[in-house]
Amino acid sequence: MAASSTDSFKAADLVTQLSPTPKTKPDVVDFGTVFTDHMLTVEWNANEGWQSPLIRPFGNLSLHPACSALHYGVQLFEGLKVYRGDDSRLRLFRPILNMNRMAKSAERACLPAFDQSELLECIRRLIEIDQDWVHHSDSASLYIRPTFIGTEPSLGVKKPAHALIYVILCHAGSYFDTEVRALSLWADPKYTRAWKGGTGDCKMGGNYGGTLFAQYEAGNCGCQQVLWLYGEDHQITEAGTMNIFLHWINEDGDEELATPPLDGIILPGVTRQSILELTKKWEEFKVSERYFTMGQLCSALQQQRLKEMFGSGTACRICPVGSVVYQGKPCVIFKAEMVQMKPGTQVGEEEEGA
Repeated sequence: MAASSTDSFKAADLVTQLSPTPKTKPDVVDFGTVFTDHMLTVEWNANEGWQSPLIRPFGNLSLHPACSALHYGVQLFEGLKVYRGDDSRLRLFRPILNMNRMAKSAERACLPAFDQSELLECIRRLIEIDQDWVHHSDSASLYIRPTFIGTEPSLGVKKPAHALIYVILCHAGSYFDTEVRALSLWADPKYTRAWKGGTGDCKMGGNYGGTLFAQYEAGNCGCQQVLWLYGEDHQITEAGTMNIFLHWINEDGDEELATPPLDGIILPGVTRQSILELTKKWEEFKVSERYFTMGQLCSALQQQRLKEMFGSGTACRICPVGSVVYQGKPCVIFKAEMVQMKPGTQVGEEEEGA
């Protein structure tokens, strides 16, 4: 729920402190390792409410050792990108969807409400200042990481009376080691990413940190990511940090693009929503939000009904799946053919989903 105009910070009150020593901008970097010259911070406390937003030189934060984000995971984040089109204009890809999701996660984390449009305008101003960091390239973009943390200086488990929003920007090239080979996934029901009544539909750090052990076990089994399963019937939910899609001939003989429904376990991805909206407009096959299991996937493979399987997300965009290891046995997925989100969709050459 958005804060009222009187409760939220205002972009009109934004204070800017420019860095006196701009950084050298590298050509090629790993994802999330090189950050721009500036960051945005907005502080809040229960007594005074939101303070004026501040754009300042990128630097470390100062946090109390009892900070509630450090001890109890009272925090959340978002991820979106800005692209430079052939016309040199900068474009954000559906940013209000990220702001709305951030507000929903904040409510779940008992963090204060804010006006999504005011935060978005502050982010636009930050991008304007650091716009030289956005490459003239279809394959590169600038990744935006809004973060919201409880900064309560107390060890009591309670709703924070102090909080901080901050936004940092970094170069975004390839998220995985390669974008040529399809991903290999490891599916084992002994690990669960999220569950009914939990926070799987919110973008909170604990949803990601808790997956690392399984991720490394997947690596030990020769796979790159985890295919997350849920329930006794081994429902397929997500892949790594991505939403998952099957393009197949379903049990009724219909060509179908299917992805799990938003039932509280699945993160409502912006790329996921865009794929659903675009493919429904094509009217070439059935598009469904439905449950499907590993048993159904294996049957589709055996009967050669699976056309492709892929993951989607802001960092990776569209990533084909090449194989799945399930119950110790590898299942080979057919080469991805259908869905590649055209760069133009996000840089302004195509209007769908804008």
